[in-house]
Amino acid sequence: MDAAQKKDRFSSENLIGNYFHLSLPVVLGSIVTIVYNLVDTYFIAQTGNALLVAGVSLCAPIFMILMALGNIFGQGGSSLLSRLLGQKRTREAGRVSAFCFWIALAVGAAVGGLLLSFCDPFLRLLGASDDTAPYAREYGEVLMLGAPLIVVNFIHMNLLRCEGMPGLSMVGTLIGAVVNMILDPLLIPCMGAAGAAIATVIGYACSTVFLLVIVLRKSAVLSVRPVFRLESSFIRDILSIGVTAAITNIATSLCTILMNQKLLVYGDHKIAAMGIVLKVTMIVQMILVGFSFGGVPLFGFLSGAGEREKIRKLLRFCLLFLISLSLAMTALVFFLAEPLLHLMTPDAELAALGVPMLRWQVSGSVFAGIVMLLNCLCQATGKALPALALSLSRQGVVFAAVLLAASQLFGYTGILASQCAADAISALLAIPITRRSSMTKRR
Repeated sequence: MDAAQKKDRFSSENLIGNYFHLSLPVVLGSIVTIVYNLVDTYFIAQTGNALLVAGVSLCAPIFMILMALGNIFGQGGSSLLSRLLGQKRTREAGRVSAFCFWIALAVGAAVGGLLLSFCDPFLRLLGASDDTAPYAREYGEVLMLGAPLIVVNFIHMNLLRCEGMPGLSMVGTLIGAVVNMILDPLLIPCMGAAGAAIATVIGYACSTVFLLVIVLRKSAVLSVRPVFRLESSFIRDILSIGVTAAITNIATSLCTILMNQKLLVYGDHKIAAMGIVLKVTMIVQMILVGFSFGGVPLFGFLSGAGEREKIRKLLRFCLLFLISLSLAMTALVFFLAEPLLHLMTPDAELAALGVPMLRWQVSGSVFAGIVMLLNCLCQATGKALPALALSLSRQGVVFAAVLLAASQLFGYTGILASQCAADAISALLAIPITRRSSMTKRR
């Protein structure tokens, strides 16, 4: 992409058109993730074994932890790499990319080994019962063994975008998803939970290899030459951005663990149903994420140019668009809850349990969309602390507090309603936090 194209893409003269131009590729990437997750859940549910479904669902936090580790060096590294390339410091950029690649492999191996060493107690912490523990162990152990491949996949997936190859990064994601979807119906019927995990790890391995080949053949900057030491200032820079992204993933994992512990009192079938519901809910969430995070480059450009009035104009449009979109998707999922769940599982009991769960989960989507957009605005304009505060609200501190209180006061219904309540409270908190950061005020 030449300079004229870059300028046009970030032009402040066609705000709405450029917003969609930047957002739609992110949404398409989100759709790939949605399809993969739904297909994965579908084939697991087709076994008709609710305990297997519950066991696999309990392992979701393991993947979130591995994704968090990948994002430390993927998102943190891409932030630093972009600035170095802007300064034409290509040699340092190559060393940063190589460091992120090798340190991600090392950290993935270390964390995977640690989790394997404490596998059974960790699975109990996630909410595994005597009945679901064998299935959770089968699935979790394979994920732990494949941890290095999963963690390192997030490195080049992020870094290639910095060098102007987002399409190839997207192809890498697509390859991993397609391989997984092909292997699921082959491995799950004969290997159960372990087969599902093996399909996932092989999918990530294929994606990682493809991205590595692209780096070796097409990249003029990225490197994989072994680099295990880096300037302390660069390491601090990577961690300051990356750890913030990782904290969000870890907080989400902790909240999932907490919800599973609360649902465990009501039986493993409730955990199995919630596992399926969260995958369906991801349809709405990932589309909102795509349209929220897709506008980050444009908000950042306008902020750097001092275009405060145009930030306000774009923010008003984005708020109205996301509110309308989230309300439409909520209504659609609300009324189609039963057929959607029957598509995902042949188990009539799980589908029936999931209907009220799904309706409660999507009821707060309009508030979630507001929080996501304001969070992205904070990130784009360099307000790290407000961004962290918003990230830790609806899937962190606020959610945990609401879940604990609601489960005590209203029992099972309180657990189901806790995400909607947390979304609403977080949206109310997001408005003063954003205003206090003075991002849209005139100088």
